[in-house]
Amino acid sequence: MRLKSELYKDEQEELINKLINIINLDNNNSIILYELDNDDIKKQEILDLIHDIKKYFSFTSIIGASEPEKAKRPHLSIIKQLLKSKYTIISSDYRIKDNNDNEIRTKKYFFMKK
Repeated sequence: MRLKSELYKDEQEELINKLINIINLDNNNSIILYELDNDDIKKQEILDLIHDIKKYFSFTSIIGASEPEKAKRPHLSIIKQLLKSKYTIISSDYRIKDNNDNEIRTKKYFFMKK
């Protein structure tokens, strides 16, 4: 029996590229978790990929795809697991100010091509 990584190499590549387009990395190849968490459209587009993820990937390690109701941020789980094959993902603490000048602690994820 052949692995999904052999059988669906092109489909996996296409799905990864689709995910990259959804998250829309900035000029530093990064995303801010707070902005992603508050963007319902992006989150839904990522969750809409679950059917294809199950079809083309071995998804047991992708909790966001196998059991999205158990994950706090299934969209983040999907991003991290799918993109780790092409990118080294580095996270760092990040602070932003909201409209009331309150400081919000979040994470910033940098995606460095392998």
